[in-house]
Amino acid sequence: MSRIVLLLASLALVGGCTLGPRYRPPTPPQGAQAPLASLNPGAETTAEPPDDWWRLYSDPLLDQYLAEAFAANADLKTAEANLTAARAVLEASRAGTYPSTTALAGAVYGRDPTTDEILEVVGAKPQTIWLFDTLFDVSYELDLFGRVRRSIEASKADAQAAAAGRDILRITVAAETARAYAQVCTLGEQLSVANHSLDVVSREAWITGQRHEAGANSEFDVVRAQGLVAQVRSAIPPLEGQRRAALFQLAALLGRTPVHAPADAETCVTPPHLGALIPIGDGVALLKRRPDIRLADRRMAAAGARVGVAMADLYPRISLTGFYGGFASDTADLTRNAGLGWGVGPQISWSFPNQIGPRARIRQAKAGADAALAGFDSTVLQALKETEQALATYGSELDHRQALAEAQDKARKAFDIAHGQFLAGAIPNLDLLTTEQVLVAADAAVAASDAALVQDQIAVFKALGGGWRSAGALAPVGPARSG
Repeated sequence: MSRIVLLLASLALVGGCTLGPRYRPPTPPQGAQAPLASLNPGAETTAEPPDDWWRLYSDPLLDQYLAEAFAANADLKTAEANLTAARAVLEASRAGTYPSTTALAGAVYGRDPTTDEILEVVGAKPQTIWLFDTLFDVSYELDLFGRVRRSIEASKADAQAAAAGRDILRITVAAETARAYAQVCTLGEQLSVANHSLDVVSREAWITGQRHEAGANSEFDVVRAQGLVAQVRSAIPPLEGQRRAALFQLAALLGRTPVHAPADAETCVTPPHLGALIPIGDGVALLKRRPDIRLADRRMAAAGARVGVAMADLYPRISLTGFYGGFASDTADLTRNAGLGWGVGPQISWSFPNQIGPRARIRQAKAGADAALAGFDSTVLQALKETEQALATYGSELDHRQALAEAQDKARKAFDIAHGQFLAGAIPNLDLLTTEQVLVAADAAVAASDAALVQDQIAVFKALGGGWRSAGALAPVGPARSG
């Protein structure tokens, strides 16, 4: 017994050994933490962007829709369930740090070989009897090489990766809900512009018709003006269809059926407008903010821990086991000394000398760790690329919008001049018709640019990784099924 105690004490002294690589925060690719290259001082600032970026639009309806979408989105509920499952696996892995216990009780009617042998020795015949037993079994693994600790480490990293995956979905829900609402608003603006253009060309066509009746214009001029009216009118139905489609998209994101699509969104005919420059931060903040980078990091940590788990299988797995119970043919004898049994001692399990399987699993785990590291670098590069692309697209659309506004102003002035000269008989109908077409096209282009601009802004916010911290604190505002 003293030798066993000495052996167990020696094993306990080396119990702190943990195999496998230790986790170290990965080093991002060179230049990843530098200031963002596409910063436009006229449109963005290096201030830290808020997580609830949609509040920068100061639109209560948008705030309401975001809260409702976070609460109702089915994909988010799936992600929450996956996170709960990952946390349950973590709790199960932690059970390895405690002794495992099993309580058994049973009764069997028949013959027991041991009892029959004893009866034969004393000259008695074998008997068919009831056999009763109760047993309490305890087993505790000595985690000498860190197999249990590494398993817990891997499960913890998996749970953190599941949380990051849920946060990625929150960012997507925030961006897509804002996109759908913005599309409803911008299509409302485009419809207003198209209806205004229809009013303008209809009025000019009526004037042309009146002048024709007075003998000032030809029938060709009238037909040509009416053709422009029909052309402008033809642009309205597609816009109406697109707006209805955007409304149904918004309803789906809110967890509503199409019949309960948010009718209050149809009152919006002005694109959401930022009252200040977009805060974008810098590269360092971006790497800390984006949950896809955190997901890649946690996957790498889990892969490294599993290398340790695989390496521990090269060495013996030693457990302390014990049992205590009663065995008798009469229940009254279960608690008497003659029917009691107990035992305690070490148990060793070792895949030796054939270690082909464990070493193959080590190679597999190391390959997984290498893949996770490469995946981290790829994720960082992808995040930087998406952010720079979003900023570059947004900056170019701002310039485009400014140029279109100048063209729209000139087209409006040219139309006003042409209208006056046409009424005075100084220019032919064709010149007036040309300025009408240019004005209609300019107005439509500005409205389309407004739509592109707000979508580009949302793309910037999504690339910056905002929306996952605030999501958990939001609660749905207003009735969830109204409409």
